[in-house]
Amino acid sequence: MKKKILITGSNGLLGQKLVELLLPNPNVELIATSRGENKLAGIFPELFFVSLDVTNPIEVEEVMAAHQPTHIIHTAAMTNVDECEINQDACWKLNVDAVEFLVKATEKNKIHLIHLSTDFIFDGLSGPYDEEAVANPISYYGQSKLAAEELVKQSAGRWAIVRTVLVYGIVHDYGRSNIVLWVKNSLENQKPIKVVDDQFRTPTLAEDLALGCWLIAERDAEGIFNISSKEILTPYAMALQVADYFKLDASYITRADAASFTQTAKRPARTGFIITKAEKQLDFRPHSFSEGIAVVASQL
Repeated sequence: MKKKILITGSNGLLGQKLVELLLPNPNVELIATSRGENKLAGIFPELFFVSLDVTNPIEVEEVMAAHQPTHIIHTAAMTNVDECEINQDACWKLNVDAVEFLVKATEKNKIHLIHLSTDFIFDGLSGPYDEEAVANPISYYGQSKLAAEELVKQSAGRWAIVRTVLVYGIVHDYGRSNIVLWVKNSLENQKPIKVVDDQFRTPTLAEDLALGCWLIAERDAEGIFNISSKEILTPYAMALQVADYFKLDASYITRADAASFTQTAKRPARTGFIITKAEKQLDFRPHSFSEGIAVVASQL
C-alpha cells in the first residue's frame, strides 16, 4: 500500500536526507513541511511543500486534516544543547508543546507518528544503551526530549520513537557544520583543534538515520528503536579517522578532556546505542564511521 508521508523540519539535515531518499520512491507520496520557505525548492522543484509551524496547534490540526498523511516523521526540534539550556521556554515550546499538538492531531486523524529522540535522555554513566534502559537526563535539552517521549508513549494512536546519536552529514543551504567537515576544514587551514577524548558515542550518518525512519514507516513498526552506528568512538578518535581519510596533518589535533571546555549544558560522558532490535526487526544495517566519511566526501 502506498504511504503518504509528511515530514516536519524538512529543511534540516535529517529532513533533507528523508526527502532525497523518499521523493524518488514510487510507493511514497511525500509532503515536506517546515517553518518558513522551502530550502530545497531549487534542488527538488517537484517536491510538494507546505509551510508549517509545529508550535501552532491550529496550523498543525489544519495541515493534518487537509492532507491526511498515513505517517508523520517528526524531525523538527531545537537540538542545540547549550541554546536549550539558555532559552528554556523556546526549547520547551518546540521540543514538547509541538509534540503534544502532533500527538493530538495524529490520534484524531489516525496517523502513524514517528518521533525523533536522542541519547541525551540518558546520564551517560552506563552506555551504550538498549531501548529498555532507564532515562535520566542531565541537561534541559535531554529533559525536554524525554518529556516529549512520554507524550508520544501515552498516545492512543500508533507511534514509534527513533532514538539517535551524534548525527553527521552534508546539508544544503544551512550554516550548521558537523564533526567531519569541522575537522577537515580546520586541518586544511592548519588550524589547531582540541577534541574531546573522554566522551563516547555511536556516530550516525544522516543517510542511515533517514533509512531507519523509512524502514519503520514501510513496516508500520511501533515502539522504540535505537538507530545509530554500532561503533563506540570518542570525538578524538573520529577526528583522527577524518584526518587519515583526507590525508591531512593530524598533529593539529590535540586530545582534551570535556572538563577543559566551558559549555553551558552538561553532556553525558558515555552514551551510544545497542541496535540489535533495529537489526533484527527492521533489517537495519548502518555504515561504519570510515564508510560514513567516504559518503560525506563523495557529496562535497
